[in-house]
Amino acid sequence: MNIIYLWQNRERPRMFRKRWFKVWAKRALNLRGLLNIYANQIRYKISGSRVGNLTVIGNLDIHGPKKLLTIGERCFISTGVHLAMHAPVIIGNRVVVNGGVRLLTGSHLTTDSKWLLFGKPIIIEDYAWIATDAIILPGVKIGKGAVVAAGAVISRDVPDHAVVAGNPAKVVSQRSKELFYSPVDLCAPFEAWLGNPEKADYSGRK
Repeated sequence: MNIIYLWQNRERPRMFRKRWFKVWAKRALNLRGLLNIYANQIRYKISGSRVGNLTVIGNLDIHGPKKLLTIGERCFISTGVHLAMHAPVIIGNRVVVNGGVRLLTGSHLTTDSKWLLFGKPIIIEDYAWIATDAIILPGVKIGKGAVVAAGAVISRDVPDHAVVAGNPAKVVSQRSKELFYSPVDLCAPFEAWLGNPEKADYSGRK
């Protein structure tokens, strides 16, 4: 469970030292934010979505059955993400999806006389980053560690670790293949418990 993880891996400054008071003050100030994270997780789970541990989800704009949504562990899914759920959306672990992103699993057949609607799943693999206002079209797979630049329109699969940009999106560079970060660890309500992993004297953990 999230609370157990945060407690077991909490920063442990020496009691009654300056850092100890600062850490517990920060935890108190961020308590409401932490409770909101858990409340959102519960709300989506009750509605049928699958949500992994330590995942932060904002207020999403979901059109269609929420049971078609799967989100892995330690993801950050921002408020304002639009999901058209005509088919499943499957998001891996440690994924970031910024605000304004549109995940569209359905469209209409332009070659059909009745303009029929079809649905194809969208898959976003571990460590992918979908930046602000990007559009992902039906049937697309975003590879592990791939980056979709702000405003890009993705109509084809994106290879692992590729950085794509533009409309239509094209590969513009490659990302590191060694990725070990957790995008939610610096989210204020979690960082208040875990400490800042970028600063050695913050960790409190060996």
